[in-house]
Amino acid sequence: MLVLVINSGSSSLKFQLLDMETEEVISKGVVERIGSRQKANITLQAKGLKVKEEQDIPNHRVAVARVVDGLLIGELSVLNSLEEIGVVGHRVVQGGTTFDHAICLDKNVISKIRQYSSIAPLHNPPALAGIVACQAHMPGIPQVAVFDTAFHHTMNQEHYMYGINYEDYEKFGVRRYGAHGTSHKYVANELAKAMGKDIRDLKLITCHLGNGASITAVEGGQVVTTSMGFTPLEGLMMGTRSGDIDAAAVLFLMEHKQMDVIQTDDYLNKQCGLLGISGISNDFRDIEAAMDEGNERATLAYNMFVLKVREYIGRYVALMNGVDGIVFTAGIGENDDRVRASICRDLDYLGIEIDESKNAGCRERRELTKEGARVRTFVIPTNEELAIARETIESLIKYPCDCLSKDDVQDDDF
Repeated sequence: MLVLVINSGSSSLKFQLLDMETEEVISKGVVERIGSRQKANITLQAKGLKVKEEQDIPNHRVAVARVVDGLLIGELSVLNSLEEIGVVGHRVVQGGTTFDHAICLDKNVISKIRQYSSIAPLHNPPALAGIVACQAHMPGIPQVAVFDTAFHHTMNQEHYMYGINYEDYEKFGVRRYGAHGTSHKYVANELAKAMGKDIRDLKLITCHLGNGASITAVEGGQVVTTSMGFTPLEGLMMGTRSGDIDAAAVLFLMEHKQMDVIQTDDYLNKQCGLLGISGISNDFRDIEAAMDEGNERATLAYNMFVLKVREYIGRYVALMNGVDGIVFTAGIGENDDRVRASICRDLDYLGIEIDESKNAGCRERRELTKEGARVRTFVIPTNEELAIARETIESLIKYPCDCLSKDDVQDDDF
């Protein structure tokens, strides 16, 4: 079966068309700067070819139309008809307390995704826009939502609750939801395979380290806890996100910088983290280059990031009473051997030791474990699109569904 995976951002739309018999990517691409005054950047890849172009793309419906044209028309076409696509899988960040697995989209599911937009205002509305656009262009094809939060549903209440008034938790749903669940689930299962063991017998720590970063403790194939919280702001210090911070410090900054709620949200999510500390960049390559030139703030930013990752690893080892395997993934985790070495340094008392020669220059799937180390450590590239496609197929088999109708969606989601 062919699965079209759609990942809609506020101003972008990524896609992959996969043949799930072989899990081969047949076509992929991205449309960037949707809705911008400038022309959108469009990149399409298929048949070993790559085409880049610019075009006015005012909204997601036009973006999906361009994707459809690319699949059907021109030198990169791979389909004779859209009917060859068996199902469309959508990445949806926030599924709240409702969705613990991927699910076929219908009127009720869309209503819930819309409801959870209050928790994920930057992520769920674009996902809805992508869903509406796909319904308009592919009305005869089933659509499935795959939620970033679903994998984290196995957390016990003591791990997802905050120390707030319980009635406020019940009324407003303020609790830990986590994020990057699709990635954490994928690399946890791949790590178990690489170790040659059943994931149900393992205690694992998955480190998704990119511009957005999170760590998850997985025991017996289920999430114990994860570093991101009510929103992706909590946890590690990230590219532009502050990560963990005393709530009273936020109130102090709001008062003294005279920021309202929207300005504070922008400040904590887009002006802090590596960028805010270094004053240089949110990109680790720039941070490390500045470090090598003696920049003290860049060094501070680097050290703060590494320290927080080590802190969470130690915390999760304690929670699970041990760990069998650790995996690094995403942009930094997969490609920055310097960061990996810094994180794993002096963790030998936990049984975590990596071989410097294996780690040096590693940008691929590889085991890094030092001979004799008790805990096995790997680099495994994440593949969220494949993970979404797998969950989409699984959902379609378990929970058969009808196609979305025009009445199931609203134009104000578009």
